[in-house]
Amino acid sequence: MTIYHFVGIKGTGMSSLAQILHDSGERVQGSDVEKRFFTQEVLEEKNIDIMPFAKENIREGLTIIAGNAFSDDHEEIQEAKRLGLPFYWYHEFLGEWLSKYTSIAVTGAHGKTSTTGLLAHVLSENYPTSYLIGDGTGRGHEDSKYFAFEACEYRRHFLAYHPDYAIMTNIDFDHPDYFTSIDDVFDAFQEMAKQVKKGIIACGDDEHLQHIQANVPVLYYGFSETNDFQAQNVRETDEGTTFDVFVRNNFYETFTIPQYGNHTVLNALSVIAICHYENMQPEQIQKLATFRGVKRRFTEKKWNDQILVDDYAHHPIEITATIDSARKKYKDRPIVAIFQPHTFTRTKTFLNEFAESLKQADHVYLCDIFGSARENEGKLTIQNLQELIPESEILQLDETDSLTSYEDGVLLFMGAGDIQKFQKAYEEN
Repeated sequence: MTIYHFVGIKGTGMSSLAQILHDSGERVQGSDVEKRFFTQEVLEEKNIDIMPFAKENIREGLTIIAGNAFSDDHEEIQEAKRLGLPFYWYHEFLGEWLSKYTSIAVTGAHGKTSTTGLLAHVLSENYPTSYLIGDGTGRGHEDSKYFAFEACEYRRHFLAYHPDYAIMTNIDFDHPDYFTSIDDVFDAFQEMAKQVKKGIIACGDDEHLQHIQANVPVLYYGFSETNDFQAQNVRETDEGTTFDVFVRNNFYETFTIPQYGNHTVLNALSVIAICHYENMQPEQIQKLATFRGVKRRFTEKKWNDQILVDDYAHHPIEITATIDSARKKYKDRPIVAIFQPHTFTRTKTFLNEFAESLKQADHVYLCDIFGSARENEGKLTIQNLQELIPESEILQLDETDSLTSYEDGVLLFMGAGDIQKFQKAYEEN
């Protein structure tokens, strides 16, 4: 029996996939850098071995799954190829694994992780379900009926998948280090749409998705009346957000979710649509109400008289959505944005848009740009963004105590890098 060895097991997708294989009865181990990541806690709970990178880890009897952040010159990948071991990139292996189930891919520029988490929650409450969520959460079930998974468009990796269904949340320009334009992004999604086998659930409020062509039925969801699934009468309460759903202009059911913001209603609507299409009953779909969210997506903590929020928002659209959620949930509290840009290319491409989205907060702090594994330096600095946001301040790691001055404040720590170290430093003051 082979052992699956994950090169870069602490990556969010890799951690999730490792858990799925482990839960499905496979033998799993992996390697990574020694720095601690939030993804490894659950791996340790499952007694999955994590070792430092070393070519000595690679030996006969292993099947290698490599994270997409790495290249062919990585020492473990080179050793695996030298030994002729079975070798897969992450997206290649996932593409083969999901063929065992009724698979539902969740893709889009924004909202993938939250929507996958919500879908996995509702399906798991009703059926044996496997799922892979981009926050590092994965679960396998040997008797799974469904497999819900996050499908990332970066470098067109999602073209390794031929799912039964796809939820498409939106099409937007991101990953400017790879995609050349919004048209390039659209072409990738169009190609993905042609690979779906049974049906596509797409947001009809997104102008780009309205032009998607497919060989299977496309059902649209959103707020406008032209959608097959429409949300009406949205109202915010202390418990969350309640809204009515109309299917082709006929009232279907009222649903409540414990989240806030129009983007969370759209995420829920996509899940309602796929569940309805799979002939689930309203009372089964009502399990939406018990969803508590995914990691690093508006993750809240009470801290003295403040609310601290950890959020992965790293694109202007996502920052706007996070601030919107905070305003709707905490109507009378000041909103403080603490933002760490992620990658120089993204910061440069969206510099003005970042400024406009951050200005929606009452107070803005900026942290130095976090370079990725793909790029570690650029001529751009955080001061270029600060110049566009009057009264914003640069936050240093040893100066976080200045945040104590915001009584009853909602502090939004946003970014896809290591923004969490600023929240940790603040809490340890």
